Amino acid sequence: MSVSAVGASPAFSYSPMSARPANAGRAATGEAASVASSATGLSESDLRLVSELKARDRVVRTHEMAHMAAGAGLVTRGASYTYQNGPDGQRYAVGGEVGIDTSPGRTPEETLLKAERIRAAALAPAEPSGQDRQVAAAAAKMASQARMEISSASAESAAGLVQKTYASVAGESTEAGLQLDIYA
Repeated sequence: MSVSAVGASPAFSYSPMSARPANAGRAATGEAASVASSATGLSESDLRLVSELKARDRVVRTHEMAHMAAGAGLVTRGASYTYQNGPDGQRYAVGGEVGIDTSPGRTPEETLLKAERIRAAALAPAEPSGQDRQVAAAAAKMASQARMEISSASAESAAGLVQKTYASVAGESTEAGLQLDIYA
């Protein structure tokens, strides 16, 4: 499954091979498979494949829903799926993606909050895909840059406050400009 982004943003994606259930090939065996195959006209191998596809479909849809729930407000389009036709004539989701807005916010503070939400949405599924991890890493980088901007702005603000305070203590006018040399 994946989450695709807006513009140059990434997407959460889910690889068809990443979430295959461990017991998918053993779901329809024995007597039940014989009865089911005679009723549906499918062979035992076809029934196993249908069982695997059904399990895969559930995993894919659950994965994408986790992205959508955690990314509420950032999701630009709902889940889109890649399908595979089963031997029973049904279509099963084997991959998917969710569009998400990964553009920066208007301020560093807004960007930081947005980056944290993007990261949370990317890592929301129980088993994030490689693409999901890439989106989370990009969001962590965006958050780091926003923190640096916030820190830099805070330091500049503090320096300006120190200069104004120093000038007022020294009897200098902050309107006329700052003079840091005071003669005793």
